[in-house]
Amino acid sequence: MFIINCPYCGERDQTEFSSGGEAHIVRPKQPTELSDDEWAKFLFMRKNIKGIQFERWNHSHGCRKWFNVVRDTSNDKIHAVYKMGEKPPVNK
Repeated sequence: MFIINCPYCGERDQTEFSSGGEAHIVRPKQPTELSDDEWAKFLFMRKNIKGIQFERWNHSHGCRKWFNVVRDTSNDKIHAVYKMGEKPPVNK
């Protein structure tokens, strides 16, 4: 387990949060024009890389707000936390 610094509530144990997967996924502008394969790729294919990942998290057992986290998936080290709608930090 690890600690997540909720931008609204402060530091809390990871067990209070729910992961929402990869952040900053661009939605199709015309989804009705996509083929079934293109739609499936949009819905299900994610990077899931080992290393720095931009993720969405929800403080499900706290304020219930969504925010973004820059996390190294190889060791769970959190590099940045920022609110939805804010620009992501520059990846160093």
